[in-house]
Amino acid sequence: MIDTDSARGCLLAGAAGDALGAPVEFRSWQHIERDFGPRGITDYTARGGYGLGAITDDTQMTLFTLEGLLRARERGTDPVEEVRLAYLDWYATQGGGVARRSGELVHDERLHARRAPGLTCLSALGKIAAGQQEVNDSKGCGGVMRVAPVALVAEPEASDREVFTLAGNLARLTHQHPSGYLSAGAFAVMVRALVASASVEEAVEAGLAALREVASEGDRGETERAVRAAVSLARTGVPEPEVIEQRLGGGWTGESALAIAVCAALCAPDLREGVRVAVNHSGDSDSTGSLTGNLLGARYGAEAIPPEWLGPLECRDLIEKLAERI
Repeated sequence: MIDTDSARGCLLAGAAGDALGAPVEFRSWQHIERDFGPRGITDYTARGGYGLGAITDDTQMTLFTLEGLLRARERGTDPVEEVRLAYLDWYATQGGGVARRSGELVHDERLHARRAPGLTCLSALGKIAAGQQEVNDSKGCGGVMRVAPVALVAEPEASDREVFTLAGNLARLTHQHPSGYLSAGAFAVMVRALVASASVEEAVEAGLAALREVASEGDRGETERAVRAAVSLARTGVPEPEVIEQRLGGGWTGESALAIAVCAALCAPDLREGVRVAVNHSGDSDSTGSLTGNLLGARYGAEAIPPEWLGPLECRDLIEKLAERI
């Protein structure tokens, strides 16, 4: 079993990155810089319709992923099926018509807040709730942003290939383009390496190795190139937001979000700076902040999270309880 502090760090820092980036998601870097200065947003703000420290669908779905995986472990049932049911619970919190409630999180009213939920996730889960087969070609980042718990719940004897495959299968429930689910597999392997005390560099290479082992060259090419570009950019130091956008994109797709998180985690001296780099660009700031927080929180533990980020963090108590169950 993994160290509890690594699990707490991964989940809490992911939520903190989500909360930091949420108010500036969809905003251009020019507007962010105008409102917050040359370093961009560095602390929680209540702007953008969000309360101070408010989480979004990124953290919500991460917690439902974790609930499904814990239920599968406790019952000895299929983790993909249990997480599918957990996602239907999340869909119900967003107003979706689901007759059956399978878990406990669905009854927490805080998780019923609608925080710009991903349209692909809503559409796919709507079809699943209606008993239909979801078929799409989406590579949005809604698959990768929620799978960190796969690394936290994995048994010690599980191989990286098994961790990669499970995370990819969970992402494929809603995102079926290779870059939408292979990025999720690579990310889960990176988190797993970090909770086992690997360096960020080692974790990235572990994720790439698993990607090459599992996926064909044609399927993995886009994700592999994006991660390699992130590694190359990080070697130049902390990049400016415009450079992140030019080289890695806006984080809207799975491979782009993973690349920004990898770059931020590699180039920054600490968790605070890594998350700051990850959210300050013209793109999906809450998702890239969440992924970077997952990575660096897994590596450095909860103590690395700025106390002023932890205090007002929405659902902190719930995250702590789920971390203890791991």
